Amino acid sequence: MNYDLAIIGGGIVGLATAWHVSERFPGLSIVLLEKESRLAAHQTGRNSGVIHAGVYYQPGSLKARFCKEGAVATMRFCKEYGLPFDQCGKLLVATDPSEIDRMNALHERCIANELSVERIDAEELARREPHIVGLGALFVPTTGIVDYGLVTRTMAGLVTERGGEIKTNAHVDDIHEEPGEVRIDAGRHTIRARHVIVCAGVMADRLAKKCGIDLDFQIVPFRGEYYRLGDDKNDIVKHLIYPIPDPSLPFLGVHLTRMIGGYVTVGPNAVLAFAREGYQFGDINLDDLSEMIAYPGFRKVIRANLRSGISEMWNSLSKSRYLALCQRYCPELKLDDLTPYRAGIRAQAVLADGTLAHDFLIRETARTIHICNAPSPAATSAIPIAHDVVARAMSRFGWSEAPRVTMSS
Repeated sequence: MNYDLAIIGGGIVGLATAWHVSERFPGLSIVLLEKESRLAAHQTGRNSGVIHAGVYYQPGSLKARFCKEGAVATMRFCKEYGLPFDQCGKLLVATDPSEIDRMNALHERCIANELSVERIDAEELARREPHIVGLGALFVPTTGIVDYGLVTRTMAGLVTERGGEIKTNAHVDDIHEEPGEVRIDAGRHTIRARHVIVCAGVMADRLAKKCGIDLDFQIVPFRGEYYRLGDDKNDIVKHLIYPIPDPSLPFLGVHLTRMIGGYVTVGPNAVLAFAREGYQFGDINLDDLSEMIAYPGFRKVIRANLRSGISEMWNSLSKSRYLALCQRYCPELKLDDLTPYRAGIRAQAVLADGTLAHDFLIRETARTIHICNAPSPAATSAIPIAHDVVARAMSRFGWSEAPRVTMSS
């Protein structure tokens, strides 16, 4: 089966890319390959559903730019296609005097990233959120919530309406880049495509390596565990409630998230996973684990974050410790309020020196483009990422606005 373009990965970044290509280049024959039986099965369908504003990211970085653009683009897409979303805003709550300086730094970061932000005191916080306590907070009104799985499936429908093909249960076993085409072996399918875009999430490094890219990173999986509050707590907050993150730690901390389904979740933490798709604590993949241990960058990042890593493990094993993280800003929560909820995996690129890749990473070969590091806020940023990838494809592959069909299925 021959195509102009094959896209690997059926999460929101892959579908946003297929959607944008099919809209802008209707002459191209497109196929999207997803190894699972359904789309959005991993990071896209297992995140907190937040439309991020772009508070935390280094000014000028891809994350800062794409997140801000992506929040607007995501809400515009939802309006155009009648999908539910809620621009409910976010409160970053300081609960300890040591967090005030960090909150002030985040306020400056918001201004640098040209985000709307309001600083409020404890009294105003209590007025807006009677169940939340703190010394003060930052209010970021452009944050929202959405069902990213639904957004992904809607994009898929638009792609197929325009003649694109989507193949599920198509696990990519190998990729061979040749002078005139790329051959993809995917289960019972052999796909030949003039060009390939890879949006493979937790498998991004392995597929990049198959295309001959000299890797300076490796994907390390971190499990984010959530709880759901009972239905009697559906109205406990009006906004999303985030702690002030510790800059010495790589993740944002446990927060209260209103979900588009009307309920509230608590989480996530960030626990090292022993399998790339290890959604349960006991999930172990010996191949994944041995590959991680053999990677020098992994050993360095573990040594540098050993204390926080052990703390996260204990928080994962102890429900009462997890609860204590929430009670810092919502003291009325009890153990019985926390009910099991699905976990997610953050596919995080770790560099050879043991540092986390803080920005999106995109790598290219003559005929392929790879989205190599796309953790949060990739779902929010999916549409701008797609636009960037298409711009790269126009330069790298020589696409024009009205490309001639060179292959047909």
